[in-house]
Amino acid sequence: MTELGPAHGVLRLLLDGRPRTRAELIDLSGLGRSTVTGRLEELVSAGFVVPSGEAASSGGRPPARFRFNPSARLILAADVGATHLSVALTDLSGTILDSTTSALNIAEGPETVLAALAAAGRDLLAAAGRSVDDLAGTGVGLPGPVEHSTGRPNHPPIMPGWDSYDVVARLSRELPGPVLVDNDVNIMALGEHTTQYADVEHLLYVKVATGIGAGVISGGRLHRGAQGAAGDIGHIRAEGHTELCRCGNTGCLEAIASAAAIAAHLRTTGLHAKTSLDVVDLVRAGDAVATQAVRQAGREIGTVLAACVSLLNPSVVVIGGSLSQAGDSLLAGIREAIYARSLPLATTELQVVTSRAGHQAAIQGAAALVLQHALGL
Repeated sequence: MTELGPAHGVLRLLLDGRPRTRAELIDLSGLGRSTVTGRLEELVSAGFVVPSGEAASSGGRPPARFRFNPSARLILAADVGATHLSVALTDLSGTILDSTTSALNIAEGPETVLAALAAAGRDLLAAAGRSVDDLAGTGVGLPGPVEHSTGRPNHPPIMPGWDSYDVVARLSRELPGPVLVDNDVNIMALGEHTTQYADVEHLLYVKVATGIGAGVISGGRLHRGAQGAAGDIGHIRAEGHTELCRCGNTGCLEAIASAAAIAAHLRTTGLHAKTSLDVVDLVRAGDAVATQAVRQAGREIGTVLAACVSLLNPSVVVIGGSLSQAGDSLLAGIREAIYARSLPLATTELQVVTSRAGHQAAIQGAAALVLQHALGL
């Protein structure tokens, strides 16, 4: 889509799906008639805009209407997890057309994982009867810090062999169009925001799973920070704790309140809990020890989030990740601490909710990453 140049401005006015006449586009864009006409012709020629009937006439020939054509190009969206690979094909509106998920350990290294990603993408395109030439771009989420400007992982703790690896160059050898890479929590925040809370200017998305992290939407835009490390709340020290964290520090929130930490604690009580899903199953089965552990983890997370609420003043705090499936226990603990420790001004209209996008947040965010880049947003 980057080949459209200035025509992007007119295309953005049609992204809501509402057909518009040339006159309406002139009014909305502030551009001259000949400019809008030329850009519409360019968009129609490229397939991004198609005629959509005629508007009511006020005398004379009825004016033609035009609408956005989301199937003009496709987006490949990938969520690379610690132990899974999900790849989806979406249209330009972000609608998921087809997807596939497979078990794949991130520790197998970038060559193995990215080869599998590219192969899955080609298979999805073939099944849809399309080719790689139809791609507008590829969006990828990785489970570790990423320097967004280059797409290179930056000292990721659970990704051996990935540090500074050129993900963009590797995928570009097989997949045409721009390749955009970000950490998984950022794309989850973007997916949740664009599909569920598009009218919310300030949102904090918190992923609670094997690790803990946050994605920050401020002023309607994803905020990454100077080095892409914004939202790394999992390594904020929790008051009164000295547990060793995998990052090398002690007392990190992730070391005491992540799903991995809860599972480790539950095993000391004799319960079978190896993964976050084991913890969720125990809570859903009504196990009192597991339920109390998850609620206490929520309090610890909420204490850190109270500081974030005071600093960022979001309208919505969204709790996602595998542990969010544990019902009300986690959410209740988080709310309890946030409302107890934050000033009333910051919490009067604050919503603390579980993710609406669920497991599709990362895929939808990866697709939004490509679309926003292509449109210069």
